[in-house]
Amino acid sequence: MVKSYLVDEDRKYEHSKTFGLINSSFSNALWAPDDLQNATIRQLGTGKAVVGANEEVLCWDVKKGELLGRWRDKDCTAEVASIAQSDADPDVFAVGYGDGSIRIWDARIATVIVNFNGHRSAVTALAFGSDGSRLASGSKDTDIIIWDLVAEVGLYKLRGHANEITGLKFLQHTANKATGEDEEAGQGFDADHLTNGMDDRSGFLLTTSKDAKIKIWNLESQHCIETHIAQSNGECWELAIYPDGSGCITAGNDGELKVWSIDLPGLVNSNLQIEDAQEQSYLKERGFLYRHGKDRTIGVSFHPRGKYIAAHGSEKAIELWRIRSESEVQKTLARKRKRRREKLLAAQDGALKDGLMNGDDVSENLAAADVTDVIVPYVIVRTGGKVRSVDWGQGRSSKVINLLSANTNNELELYSISTKQSDKKKMSEEPPDYSRTLAVDMPGHRTDVRSVALSSDDRMLASSSNGSLKIWNVRTQNCIRTLDCGYALCSSFLPGDKIVVVGNRNGELELFDIASSTLIETVKAHEGPIWTLHVHPDGRSMATGSADKCAKFFNFTVVQEEIPGTQQTTPRFKLVHTRTLKVSDDILSLRLSPDSRLVALSLLDNTVKVFFADSLKLFLNLYGHKLPVLNMDISYDSKLIVTCSADKNVRIWGLDFGDCHKAFFAHQDSIMQVAFVPHNQDGNGHHFFSASKDRVIKYWDGDKFEQIQKLDGHHGEIWAMTVSRTGEFLVTASHDKSIRIWQQTDEQIFLEEEREKELEELYESTLTASLDRDDEPDGEKAEVGPAGKQTTETLMAGEKIVEALELGIADLEVMTEWAEAKSTQPNLAPPDRHPIFLYANISAEAHVLKVVQKIKAAALQDALLVLPFSQVPPLFTFLQIWAEKQWSIPLTCRVLFFVLNIHHKQIVASKTMRPMLDGIRRHLRRALQRQKDEMGFNLAALKFVGTQMREKGEKDYVDEAVWEVEEERVLKGRKKRGFVDVA
Repeated sequence: MVKSYLVDEDRKYEHSKTFGLINSSFSNALWAPDDLQNATIRQLGTGKAVVGANEEVLCWDVKKGELLGRWRDKDCTAEVASIAQSDADPDVFAVGYGDGSIRIWDARIATVIVNFNGHRSAVTALAFGSDGSRLASGSKDTDIIIWDLVAEVGLYKLRGHANEITGLKFLQHTANKATGEDEEAGQGFDADHLTNGMDDRSGFLLTTSKDAKIKIWNLESQHCIETHIAQSNGECWELAIYPDGSGCITAGNDGELKVWSIDLPGLVNSNLQIEDAQEQSYLKERGFLYRHGKDRTIGVSFHPRGKYIAAHGSEKAIELWRIRSESEVQKTLARKRKRRREKLLAAQDGALKDGLMNGDDVSENLAAADVTDVIVPYVIVRTGGKVRSVDWGQGRSSKVINLLSANTNNELELYSISTKQSDKKKMSEEPPDYSRTLAVDMPGHRTDVRSVALSSDDRMLASSSNGSLKIWNVRTQNCIRTLDCGYALCSSFLPGDKIVVVGNRNGELELFDIASSTLIETVKAHEGPIWTLHVHPDGRSMATGSADKCAKFFNFTVVQEEIPGTQQTTPRFKLVHTRTLKVSDDILSLRLSPDSRLVALSLLDNTVKVFFADSLKLFLNLYGHKLPVLNMDISYDSKLIVTCSADKNVRIWGLDFGDCHKAFFAHQDSIMQVAFVPHNQDGNGHHFFSASKDRVIKYWDGDKFEQIQKLDGHHGEIWAMTVSRTGEFLVTASHDKSIRIWQQTDEQIFLEEEREKELEELYESTLTASLDRDDEPDGEKAEVGPAGKQTTETLMAGEKIVEALELGIADLEVMTEWAEAKSTQPNLAPPDRHPIFLYANISAEAHVLKVVQKIKAAALQDALLVLPFSQVPPLFTFLQIWAEKQWSIPLTCRVLFFVLNIHHKQIVASKTMRPMLDGIRRHLRRALQRQKDEMGFNLAALKFVGTQMREKGEKDYVDEAVWEVEEERVLKGRKKRGFVDVA
């Protein structure tokens, strides 16, 4: 039996809570309306923001700034890379992750409906079909995959781009959403004409990539029908399509936007033609637009009504354009013609007159108008941070448009921009007004958290960054105080937990009172940045270390200060400087031993110097690190000191003689923090944690020099860490803007299991990578390929099918022999079967079907690929039994057709397979005919019932006044009948 790591039952730490993160810079943000059930809220035009936050998707109430929902799959640790919302069902969202997986979420119940896995790297673009039954995904691996959401399978993979996919949109006709007062010239189509010939499998897909190409794909024939160079100066970063599909915009470097027109009727007609169509260009370049910002454009979006365009780069601005109406464009062209006529009258040269007259004739064509005459700059919205993503919000007023901005500084903003009215004469003289109406910024820092500190009772957490200090409730993760401060580098609660001291980069110590949310005092303590501070164990003083090569000691005192204008006094907390210790280099870290005997300083010269706390005389010099020591900590009994350095090593020293007990390579990057467990209640007082820029936290045994546990979860460099006084949890802060709590559980740690787990993860990653090589033998890839990827889940599912087939065939043979023997010997005892069949009391075919049904639909095809051809005859044997007994006919057909497709050549060449296939065909046709008849009967019955309901439930409305008038009119116009005597 495996023994636990320690007799004292050392327990495992696991990720518990995440807070402090509003939105991450990896993913886009979407604006979604509130629940339809609350009609009052829907009328007010408020909504929620759906944003990616590392591995989670967060739903924020933009108006209240509250977190409405948190979507997280416990099996996924990759960051969210892209989000898309279905137009057919607004509560369905597709979320693409950094590991290439896609999950379909239902917002009503916050659970995963479908899980797809087909890409080898991060999913960068997602788009739903108009009916919501299909999903297109693009990735950094340059592939495009079309997914069937109804069957929960990947249909096929499209290859053709040479770089990361940056945008994709379905080209299917939808109802024109430009429902405003004006219609753009040449933007409308005949809806009935476009809907002909488009079933659920047809349609077209428009894609862009960083290879600077834009492509149109025919989804029915599954090939690229048109390719253009999207940008003239480098990569194409974004694609936006007009709501009715008649045009699109691609974005590139240097603020360049290229406008395209799309010939949708021509595309539909080409799809309906039987003969070979002549070469025709359906995507035509219309012109260029240029942003004021000259950086690359990473986001472009059309307003749902089609009147406005929003574009932004990676700067603090969103640029809006307005699409003019047909009448406005005509007025602009008329003004140009008028100016040309004036020039013509003033011109004396006949050749000049002819040239101007020819230009006048061309300009009269409205469709040939320059794009700068149709799309004009509207307003530039200045945001509070660099913009990552924008989306349009829907409001009840047509006079205001709402714009949601997700910024890279962990902030969501909602801007309201007034729309110009056409009846105003000065509409073009002044830019429209805009204002930041709502924002979600309180639950997080704008910049990276550089320091975290816990109160003495572990109930409050202080996190400080450049510009802000926040106090959090650890239990509820709510921000209870936000205070403005300088560029904070270190912080700590003072005894009593009522005051927080912060050391900043300009050498000042700032004292904040939590209860009143005020700055008590600012002390100019050092001439350089204060890198470290530590409160004395007796709670009466503190020490600070700075880049000015000084360590200073301060006492806590309360003085009576007079209130100005009165003779009364009030108590005031102050820091009184008592001693200064000067050293030879910058101080990076300072620690006081728990027994108050020693003070340790780490210097920029890679050394650690230990002084006596009372006399400040040098006690020990610790040499060994090759780069500066960034942090250190002293154990509860003041016998060990652990140091971490930028050289990626951790060293454990004895404080009795300064000897190095152990030095080991701990992380893959600079180690930013180390911390001992503060007590020895569980015998783990010499255990410590280390946090590094490699995004990993490790738990170590300082006596046996072994790694106990490895904690993964952060998606950025870890800057700060603190351990609770009880040792039950630790808090870390990272470059990904998140603050995470790692809680100690009741589960014991087994070192052998931890090592085996790490080896299994390494083996599985290399195994799936080796299996996922889909290159052709000559090194080229086909334009269309299967949509699938081997994962650990599919490999295990395939192994389960093989195991079930082997057991099932063996049991089937045993039961067949027993049945034959029983016909001659009625009292024959049942045979010995496998315990699986005896325990569940099921037949072999039922067991195999149960195993296949447990496999997710999205992983079934990849699991069947694992099966060797030797397992195909046993599988066909069970398929024949299922078809004969009419068990799960849809699943039977799906497995049959897929296996026939991948093993077609071997099956055709095998003579033994033909009788089996004939039997399967006969039974399937009988079962399918029966289901067809049943469905037809049910449909006819439903139509009959519906007709009866309509006859009983519908009554013709008759207006009595109108009916009487009509009757009188009819009577007046009718001739009287004549009577004839026939006697």
